[in-house]
Amino acid sequence: MTLVFVALGGAVGAAVRHLVDGAVANLVRSSLPWGTLVVNISGSFVAGILYAAAIERAVLPVDIRAPLMIGFLGAYTTFSTVMLDSWRLAESGSLAVAMTNLARSALLGIIAVGLGLAFGRSL
Repeated sequence: MTLVFVALGGAVGAAVRHLVDGAVANLVRSSLPWGTLVVNISGSFVAGILYAAAIERAVLPVDIRAPLMIGFLGAYTTFSTVMLDSWRLAESGSLAVAMTNLARSALLGIIAVGLGLAFGRSL
């Protein structure tokens, strides 16, 4: 039954990712893929919160951990998309923009995880 809930979490995560990415793309017109960044940074923040709640504080029921952390976040965040976006930018001659995309994703992602952990630990 856990597999079914992980799959449902994945379906919801994918749908939310699509909505967030589209909304950001409509707000920000840029050669940089801002929608992917927003998805990954917000997903990193939520991962920190869920880790603190589920693993460190054990306040998140075991039955909901996999659907949220593996299903929802696995479908919502988009590491492979960051890599593909960066490759395509570099391939099109925008190596500096590609490197900027990689650096900001990594730096902001680790900061978001730390903030999510701090927030989750404070609950």
